[in-house]
Amino acid sequence: MLNQEFMMLHVLFGILGILFAVALFVDVLNANEDNYKRIKKLSVAVTILIVLAFMIGGYWYVVYYGADRDIIKAGQWPWAHNYFMEVKEHLFFALLLLSIYLPIAVHGLMPLDEQKKKNLILGISALIVLLGLFMEGAGGIISKGVTMGLGR
Repeated sequence: MLNQEFMMLHVLFGILGILFAVALFVDVLNANEDNYKRIKKLSVAVTILIVLAFMIGGYWYVVYYGADRDIIKAGQWPWAHNYFMEVKEHLFFALLLLSIYLPIAVHGLMPLDEQKKKNLILGISALIVLLGLFMEGAGGIISKGVTMGLGR
């Protein structure tokens, strides 16, 4: 598999994790006995997708990012690394921990018959969506930083 295609799996799993977190959010807003099973499945799917995105992105970072970093820092957009990659490196752990906690919270609080229970799951899934969107945007800026560094 080509490196670019492999990296696109990182993006794909991240986007799917965000979309599944949105679906979970909507289902929790409308929680009832008919969608409890789907809520549980979605929470596990979010975890799996975010963990896969983390593993692929981590592999890319360790193996390939050093050369990309040098290109970015020597190019027109050094801030793409200096700010966005640095922030992404630290915020992603919060996203990872929230996504791992999500199914634990969902399974521990079912059924979602109290507003406090719903609010916890809604808060976790909303944070996953917001942090995930930032990660996707930051990744795009970092990628463009490489392109700018290569003079394209």
